[in-house]
Amino acid sequence: MSEVVYNRIAMLRAERGISRRQLAEALGVHYQTIGYLERGEFSPSLHLALRIARHFEVPVEVVFSAEPFPRLGDPLTRSA
Repeated sequence: MSEVVYNRIAMLRAERGISRRQLAEALGVHYQTIGYLERGEFSPSLHLALRIARHFEVPVEVVFSAEPFPRLGDPLTRSA
């Protein structure tokens, strides 16, 4: 049984208007690696996870989680 690592890479890319290829070039990885990460088909090394978080200028916990992220429309994520 493999451990699942959830991520928000696609959301962060969309917010910043960058393509998979642009992110891959910035990180020095193949663009298909970004797709594999986004789809959960590949879990990043700790080093790569930290580089991704640094690229987006957010804590690693904002990008990756061992638990599924709440959906943006869920009641717990809405502000009062």
